[in-house]
Amino acid sequence: MDRRAEFSRWKAQCLSKVDLSRKGSVDEDVAELVQLLNGQEQFFTTSSCAGRIILLEGSISGFDVQKQNCCWLLVTHNPCIKDDVIVALRKANGDAVLKFEPLVLHVQCRQLQDAQILHSVAIESGFRNSGITVGKRGKTMLAVRSTHGLEVPLCHKGKLMVTEEYIDFLLNIANQKMEENKKRIERFYNCLQHALEREAITNLYPKGKINEKNNSYSHKKKRNREKAHGKCITEENDKELEKDDPDISVLIFPEDY
Repeated sequence: MDRRAEFSRWKAQCLSKVDLSRKGSVDEDVAELVQLLNGQEQFFTTSSCAGRIILLEGSISGFDVQKQNCCWLLVTHNPCIKDDVIVALRKANGDAVLKFEPLVLHVQCRQLQDAQILHSVAIESGFRNSGITVGKRGKTMLAVRSTHGLEVPLCHKGKLMVTEEYIDFLLNIANQKMEENKKRIERFYNCLQHALEREAITNLYPKGKINEKNNSYSHKKKRNREKAHGKCITEENDKELEKDDPDISVLIFPEDY
C-alpha cells in the first residue's frame, strides 16, 4: 500500500471512531479549526481541547496533580467566577489545585513537509511550545501547545490555604489567559487559511513565478482579508508573544507507534 493510501486509511479509521473524551464532542471554540484541518487531505486531528479552567482534587507530587487518580471538582471552557470555585472547594477533602490549560491539539500529517507547514502556523499564532514527532511506522504527528498555563494549589487535606480575595485574583488571571487563548485560536485559524492558500498556489505553479497581475491581486486580497479578520500576527502581538514565550524551537522527536 502506498503512503497516500495508507494515510487515507488511518484518517478514515480515526475520524469514524466514537469520541471517548469526558465531554464526548469537540469543544465549540476549536470546532471550526478542527473542521478546517479534517477537510484537508493531508491532515486529520486525533485529539483536541480548546482550553479550560479546572479544579482538581488529588495527591500532589511537587506541583503536579495526576489526572488519572483525581476528582474533577470543576471544569469550564468559559470565564470562571469566584463563587463557583468556592462552592466546588467545599467538596474537597484532600489537596485541590486550580489550573488553566491552554489549547492542546494533536494533528496527524501525511508527510513531514505538511507537519512543518502546520508547525510554522502554530508558532506564528502564539503556540510556541508546539512540536513534531515522527514514528517508526511513518506516522508524523504535530502537537500544538502553548506555555501560558496556570497551576496553583488552593487546599491541603481539605483545608483552604488561601483567602477568597486571592482566589478572585487568580481567577482574574485565569480568565485573561482564557481570553488570550481564544485570540490565539482565531489567529491559528486565519494563519492556516493563508498557509493553505499559499500552498495551493505553489502547487499550481511549481516551477514558475506568478505574474505581476496575480501578485497584485493576491496582495490586495490579503490586505482586505486582514482588515476584515485581523492579521495572522502583528508587531504588537509579536511583542506580546515574545514576552510570554521567549524561547522558540522546532522539536522533532522520534517516537514508537
